[in-house]
Amino acid sequence: MTSDRFVKFKRRTRYAAVVLGGALALAACSGPTADKPAAQSSAGGNAPASSSAGNLHIAVVTHGSSGDAFWNVVKNGAEQAGKDLGIQVDYKSDGDPGAQSKLIDNAIAQKVDGLVVSMANPDALKTSIQNAVKAGIPVVTINSGDSKSAEFGAIAHVGQTETIAGQGAGKRLKEAGKTKLLCVIHEAGNIGQNERCDGAKQAFGNVQTLQVDINNPTDAQSRIKGAVQADPSIDAVLALNSQVAAGAVTAIKGAGSKAQVATFDLNSDVVAAIKSGDVLFAVDQQQYEQGYLPIVFLKLYKENANTVGGGQPVLTGPGFVDKSNVDTVAPYAQRGTR
Repeated sequence: MTSDRFVKFKRRTRYAAVVLGGALALAACSGPTADKPAAQSSAGGNAPASSSAGNLHIAVVTHGSSGDAFWNVVKNGAEQAGKDLGIQVDYKSDGDPGAQSKLIDNAIAQKVDGLVVSMANPDALKTSIQNAVKAGIPVVTINSGDSKSAEFGAIAHVGQTETIAGQGAGKRLKEAGKTKLLCVIHEAGNIGQNERCDGAKQAFGNVQTLQVDINNPTDAQSRIKGAVQADPSIDAVLALNSQVAAGAVTAIKGAGSKAQVATFDLNSDVVAAIKSGDVLFAVDQQQYEQGYLPIVFLKLYKENANTVGGGQPVLTGPGFVDKSNVDTVAPYAQRGTR
C-alpha cells in the first residue's frame, strides 16, 4: 500500500472508531426504554419518520450461501443488536442475485422501517434498493459494493475496502518470502472478490486466479489441488473464505505441495489451522460488526435523524489474525461472534 493511501486508510479507521463510540452512546440514550423519539428532521424530503422505540422492524438481506459460517456470524450480530435494542430483525439470504432482489422487494412490500443489504452484485440489486429508498425506507449496505452505496441512495456502508484488504494480504505474503500466489475466487460475479485478488496483485506482483464454486467444496478442493500440482512454483494460496481455506489446506497436503495458505475471514476451523501452522494468517473484516452496527445506525436514523460515515464507508477491517493474537480471538470465534 502506498504511503498516502495508508494514511487515508488510518484516518478513516480512526473516524470509524469515533463513529462507533458515538453511535453506541446514543443508542444507549435512546434505547428501547426511551419515552418518545426525537422530533422528526425537517432537513428534506427523505427525512426519517418518527417511530416509537421498540416498534422498529428491520430486514437484513444478504447474498450469503446456505451454511456459510461467515454469514452465520453476520446474522448473529444483526439478531443480537435487535435483542439489545428492542428491534424486530428478520434475516434472509440468497446467493442468487435475482432471488436476493426479490427478498428486498418482499421487505419493501412489508413496509419495514429499515433495510440492510449486502451488494456482491450491485447492478442486479440497483432497482430494488432504489425502490426501497423511494418508498422512504432507509438502507444501509454492508460487506460488498461500497462504491455503489451512496449512488443507490443508501445512508451508509459498513464493511472493509476490499482492494485495500487485498493489498494488505499481498504485502504480508510477500514479506513472508512467497514468490507466486494463487488467489481462489469462489463466487462468480462477486465484485468484492475480484477486488481482493486485484489488491493482492498490486502488492504482491505474481498472482494467478482460480475460479471455484463454494457450493461444490469437493470440486473446489480438486481444482486447487490440480492448480498447485500443475505449477509447482505456486508457493502461496489465498482463499477468500474460511471454508475454502479448509479445502485449500487439504488440497495442498494431498498434492504434496509446500505452498502455504492464507485466507480472508475467520471461523473456529481457521483459528485451529492458524494455531497448527496450516494457515499463515486470516484477514479479519469482523463480520459480526457488519451485522450489528447497521441495526444501531438505522435505529439512530429513524429516532434521531443521525447519519454516519460522511459519505465514506464505516470500516470494520481489515484486521489480521495470526499466531501472535489467535489465542485472544479464539474464544470469540468459538461462540460465533468473530
